[in-house]
Order: sequence, then structure tokens, then C-alpha cells
Amino acid sequence: MSIGERIRHIRNMRGMTLKYLGEAVGFPESSADVRMAQYEKGVRTPKADLTEQIAQVLEVAPEALDVPNIESYLGVMHTLFALEDNYGLKIDKLDDEICIRLDRDNGVEYLTMLKMFKAWQKQAEKYRSEKITKEEYDDWRYNYKV
Repeated sequence: MSIGERIRHIRNMRGMTLKYLGEAVGFPESSADVRMAQYEKGVRTPKADLTEQIAQVLEVAPEALDVPNIESYLGVMHTLFALEDNYGLKIDKLDDEICIRLDRDNGVEYLTMLKMFKAWQKQAEKYRSEKITKEEYDDWRYNYKV
């Protein structure tokens, strides 16, 4: 999903109009919706400072908008390869199922990622057991910080 698609998805999830979001980040009322539509459609790409402003209005972490290229299966694979290189994720098999796991021999990266994965698993389990709503789960994910 591109940054524009992420902005649109979260804006819609928040029930905001293009015009509201555009005005909230400082665009003139007369062009706020047109400017935001250009970002959502990928005609323009917001610079880092605008991405931060948009994230603030959408009440998400800026990182929730700026995702790697996962628009194709090939893009997903190369993202996973980068995660393997940088963070020690490993492809493996567990009970005849393909899985991705953390490499215990990867020191600090392992411990850091383990802490984050445990937090994610805890929230996912709360959602699956209906202790929190989809909206609460999404809010946790889109605002995740260490």
C-alpha cells in the first residue's frame, strides 16, 4: 500500500473528509480537498514534514503512513529479505507450517524484536478474543512506538 493509500485508508477510518484533513494541515480552504486528493492518488508525494503533520491530524505515528514497497508479491519478498538482513528474521518450518521467526543468535536485535513481537501478539490476542475492538486494535497498531 502506498503512502497515499495509507493516508486515504486511515482518513476514512477516522471519518474525515479530504477537505477537513487538508485544512487541518494548513492548506487553504479553496484547495484543501484537491491537494489532499493529489497525495492520496499518488500524483504528489508528501515531504517528511507534511507526512508528520498528516500523521498528527490522523492521530497515528508517521511510520504508519510511510511503509515499504508492498504493492506486489515481489516487493513483499524483498521487504522480508531486508528484514532478514537487518533484524534477523528467519524463514522456517514449524509443525509442517511455513513461519517467520526471530533468530536467537542475533543478540540485541533479537531481544528488541522479541519485546515488540510480544507486545503485538498480546494485542492481537486481545482482538481475537474480543477483549478489544478492531478499531482499538488498529489504533494500537497505527500508534505503535517502542
